[in-house]
Amino acid sequence: MALQRIARQVIPVALLASLLGGAIYATRGARLEPADFVFNNGTEVQTLDPATVTGVPEGRAIRMLFEGLLVSHPETLEPLPGVAERWEVSEDGLEYTFHLRRDALWSNGDPVTAEDFMWSFERFLDPQTAAEYAYMLWYVEGAEAFTTEVEDGKAVHGFDTVGITAPDEYTIRFRLKAPTPFFLELMAFYPMFPVNRRNIEEAKERFPDRWQQQWLRPENIVCNGPYVVEFRRVNDRIRFAKNPRYWDADNVAFETVDALAVESYTTALNLYLTGECHWIDVPPANVIQELMPREDFNPIPYLGTYFYRVNVTKPPLDDPLVRRALSLTIPRKDICEKVTKAGQVPAYALVPPGLAGYTNANMPHGASYEEDVAEAKRLMEEAGYGAGGKTFPTIEIHYNTADAHMQIALVIADAWSKYLGINAKLLNQEWKVYLDTQSNVGYDVSRSAWIGDYADPNNFVDLFVTGGENNKTGWGNEDYDRLVRDAAAELDPAKRMAMLQEAEAILVDELPVLPIYNYVTQTTFSPRLGGYFPNVKDEHFPKFWYWMDEEELAAKRAGHGDRDDMQPVEAWGPEEGLYPPAHPKGRARTSSEEGGD
Repeated sequence: MALQRIARQVIPVALLASLLGGAIYATRGARLEPADFVFNNGTEVQTLDPATVTGVPEGRAIRMLFEGLLVSHPETLEPLPGVAERWEVSEDGLEYTFHLRRDALWSNGDPVTAEDFMWSFERFLDPQTAAEYAYMLWYVEGAEAFTTEVEDGKAVHGFDTVGITAPDEYTIRFRLKAPTPFFLELMAFYPMFPVNRRNIEEAKERFPDRWQQQWLRPENIVCNGPYVVEFRRVNDRIRFAKNPRYWDADNVAFETVDALAVESYTTALNLYLTGECHWIDVPPANVIQELMPREDFNPIPYLGTYFYRVNVTKPPLDDPLVRRALSLTIPRKDICEKVTKAGQVPAYALVPPGLAGYTNANMPHGASYEEDVAEAKRLMEEAGYGAGGKTFPTIEIHYNTADAHMQIALVIADAWSKYLGINAKLLNQEWKVYLDTQSNVGYDVSRSAWIGDYADPNNFVDLFVTGGENNKTGWGNEDYDRLVRDAAAELDPAKRMAMLQEAEAILVDELPVLPIYNYVTQTTFSPRLGGYFPNVKDEHFPKFWYWMDEEELAAKRAGHGDRDDMQPVEAWGPEEGLYPPAHPKGRARTSSEEGGD
């Protein structure tokens, strides 16, 4: 890349040169025809099965391939028609009826029917599937008992005891235990997406010992979303091709999309700046200040919390005094200001701030970090460690491969050593191994994060009920469980929020998790990308993406007049061959065009 062009990209030449000095990842796919759009997914996905994943990278890929009853508006996140073209909610808020569109097809030509959803929901809730998100359907009558009451590994009850029915081929109905304000949001969440029954059953017949992997192979997988899998190169990319049988295919602009599995933030930024990638989720922390003035980098508050899980089954981490000392000595302000650098906010509680009607304990423990350190030392002595006490054993900070996770772990390990005399080693694992280790609670302290699946504190508090699939700490508390359970059945919004606040206060007191900071979005994306909007969940939906033409790009830039420091990235555009021309149907869609009533 010419130095003149590098200068126009605003990143300092010396810094960018160091970035470009690394291995050029793009050469691995040099003989490929370029995709219309390329984004970095950050890692190799664990699976493409909607029922069995919880990770953000998997969610991005699954939204390419499958579609549920509803989809989310790309900017407001309000529920919009998906496979269901319309729906009704009963006056008491307990019954939801969805009417499926007749033109929805699977990629093999099969119609998408209510039976597909019935079979998929049964599979999702089945204890043999072991879906970590199964609890999200427990708002439905009979669903929790179906999942949890087991004999010889199988459900005791039949699925006919669950409040999900199909009155006809194109209608599906839910009966809830109590009004659930976020139920429509759940129906747009990827674990609720259907899978093709014939696809899985044929794989079981052909590959009885390997069907779990075989039905997901590019040549076998059957989808109902805007894209299908064209091919997959493990640890390189998944190429998605437009699904011609998708009901809204005429409004899907990109014919091909690549999802890269690049874990290095530096390599990802390199690909972005050279035009090999059009969207990255996290840039290296050391260039964020240079990115801040650019029109393609706009951090906003994000419904997510970065925290450490603690294995409370393992002494001495089973002692709440020790966990409080560990929490008090985390230098959150330094991490936000010197490591992450994008405006993240120090977190002292799990639920992010800003949720309507909810107040959490997101405040420092003492008046200053120095006071917190002094209290931590006192707690350690009370627990029997420190001067004249027992020697604290070496512990490991477990994290998945990413530059920032390593840097944060180093800062925390240094603080624990400096102030508490604890030797903390770092344990890095690639994504799949990391997930397995965490699920099996095979760690001491493990890097974690939770991004809100719906904008309600329940989505965070509900994680840590005793034995919950996403708990992964070994912690449980009867009072906590009762409050979460009672809140789920409480009809009064204010009382419900008070119960959740009381539950979170227990979590903050016992600290099976150590909150560190609340997220801001850090996505960096081409200014020409239409149908893509920053939002509090940092969720983005490929069916809406397209390349803007010059007129629309100019209008978008004019709308940013409040940003006096904004520096347009003039070097980018179709005239330089980095992007295809704007899609002829590419335009900003309105909510009414998305398919209202």
